[in-house]
Amino acid sequence: MRWLRTLGEVARSGLTIEETRLEPLLALRTAAGVALVIGPALWLLSPAYAASAALGAYSAGAATFQRSWRPRKVIALGAGVGLALSTFVGYLAAGRLVTFLPLLAGWAFAAGMAWALGSTAGIVAATTVGSMLVTVTLPTSVGRAVEHAGVIALGGVAQAVLILLFPIRRWGAHRDALADALAAVADYARRLRHDPTAPFDPEPLMTARDAAAVTPSQARTRPPVLHGPRGLAERILPVVAALADPDIGAPAEGPGRDRARELLGAAADVLDAAARSIRRGTPAETPPRSADILRVDEEGEVLEGPARQAAERLVELLAEALEIARSGGTRDRTPTPPGHASAQFLVRPTMFRLLPVVRQAVRRELRRDSPVFRHAVRLAAVATLGCLIASRLPLEHGYWAPIASVMVMRPDFHRTYARAVGRLAGTLAGVALATGMVRALGPDAPVFGALAVVSAALSYTLLRTGYAYSQCFTAAYVVFLLGMGGQTWEQTVPERVVLTLLGGALAMLAYLVFPAWETPRLPGRLADWLAADGRYAAAVLRSHAEPTREHRADMRRALLASREARAAWQEAYDQARQEPVGPRGLTSREAEEAQEALKELDRAAMLMESHVPRADSRFAPEAERLAEALEADTAQAADDVREHRNPDRGRCVGEALNAWEGAAGDRSPVLRRGAELQKRALEDLAAAVSRTPLERDVSSAREEQRVRAAASEGDGSGPAHRGG
Repeated sequence: MRWLRTLGEVARSGLTIEETRLEPLLALRTAAGVALVIGPALWLLSPAYAASAALGAYSAGAATFQRSWRPRKVIALGAGVGLALSTFVGYLAAGRLVTFLPLLAGWAFAAGMAWALGSTAGIVAATTVGSMLVTVTLPTSVGRAVEHAGVIALGGVAQAVLILLFPIRRWGAHRDALADALAAVADYARRLRHDPTAPFDPEPLMTARDAAAVTPSQARTRPPVLHGPRGLAERILPVVAALADPDIGAPAEGPGRDRARELLGAAADVLDAAARSIRRGTPAETPPRSADILRVDEEGEVLEGPARQAAERLVELLAEALEIARSGGTRDRTPTPPGHASAQFLVRPTMFRLLPVVRQAVRRELRRDSPVFRHAVRLAAVATLGCLIASRLPLEHGYWAPIASVMVMRPDFHRTYARAVGRLAGTLAGVALATGMVRALGPDAPVFGALAVVSAALSYTLLRTGYAYSQCFTAAYVVFLLGMGGQTWEQTVPERVVLTLLGGALAMLAYLVFPAWETPRLPGRLADWLAADGRYAAAVLRSHAEPTREHRADMRRALLASREARAAWQEAYDQARQEPVGPRGLTSREAEEAQEALKELDRAAMLMESHVPRADSRFAPEAERLAEALEADTAQAADDVREHRNPDRGRCVGEALNAWEGAAGDRSPVLRRGAELQKRALEDLAAAVSRTPLERDVSSAREEQRVRAAASEGDGSGPAHRGG
């Protein structure tokens, strides 16, 4: 039942239309790059060279649609060079399988390990494997192979030149990332009006930070507005949380709560206006009422104590957001001084300095339990096996099978299976559509070349709406290219369908033989998040104990590490929910409850961070003991979770709080409240994952019953009634 339900979800996911903003101008420019190389190659050379040029231009253009913060022209050039190199190197060994298969296996393994650098590197590297598989159709001449490789690289150059000459929304992705971060904080402020303890997902802030890292050359041309507002969103986040909290912020009811709701609503309006301004690069209007609300009257203000401090701090920060919204992001046109550039932006290594980064990233993943390593092994095995099987089939284009396998395979189960379903469905539709047109038009190379460009444009346009729909026009594009080279539909259609089915089946089978399930890793991911949260909370407490610049820097580093651990947990948890394997260490209910407890631990640390004293404030040494206790408790609980033991319920933190009770230095209600929330979060975590020996024996059976019941309800059959 679990497998049937999972496969049904996979099929739906592979055929789902994703709601996303289309980018027709980008698609048109990229399709023009394909046309720019196909036309001259047909006119001056031959259809074979035109097909090679189209391969380079199409693949390089598709690479520019992947999410990356590097300039698109650099990605296009890199993809073109990689495709040309793999084509030529593949040709050198393509004469005999005994030499070609080891080369293919090594290249595919390296392409799989490229996922250690991110999804863009992994996807571009996979296209180079596909290019190598096509080399078996090259002419038997080294000179001709060099020519084909050069024409393929020329396709990447053409795309890069068009990007340089016709920029479309330059820095648009970076603007969107920063605007999304501000909009996420605005949405959080609105939710706090109705739910004062609502959680916050830091993913938009993490994306904005990733987008903010630039090379020195990028820093010289980056718009001024992309320099500072990310830090503004980071500072506003804990302040709105502290203002809304009913224990350390505004009271739960009465005029104080109404005032807090007004301030939160105004903050949301101002942040949304700033986000619109950054996204569009133009001034954005804010409601006049918001400016009136953002005034803290010395005499008539109803908020008191920490709530008033949070309100005053929020008003100060929102003044910067108002300036951004009204100026349209052009308030600072002063260029960055070259000598101080490194101190003013997050540094991203240039393409020429990536080698140490690549080596370190790959070395981290070279272990048997790494999903990236297992993906690389699967990719190498499937590409080699597919090529070997294709060579024994009585089909002219046997390389389509391993290409289909390589292009659908991903490091996780769900995306691999969903893409296999989407590729087969898209191929069937695209081949049927293109074949009908080929039969109706007859042999005409220029017409087929034009239709290939149109298909490429439609494929680029739909690239982010769903793999199946983009693949439909990709399949039509390939059929038109083959028709341009003189291939008849009787040769292409049956082969394309059968080999695509074979390639998808090989990719799906490979994951079953050598899987990389995330379900068994959930306890470890949860333990990593817990330990990182403990270090972050302890760093916040140490900033209260001794508010120095060094402790603030430690707090920031711990916060970033906590967010990374949370993101790793969330990714693993989402993948585990889509896997057809039973719970191993954590049931779904335990994982959900533990996740909520750690979110509360995050929130408590964020509340305390909002009231960290200034550097010239008095020290609070009583917070140091609490920091040590909290760090010890979370580290021990993380070890217990990782080893499947029942964790302790915050014993050291409880002792530190009891010792702090009535102490002479106990003057911070925010600190006290935050510590109590953290102790409660640790207790909730322990309750979520603790089980008796009997519960450990029957937990898997209960989880299996719960999954079967959910599946039967989803089928409409409803639960079965049993007698007592």
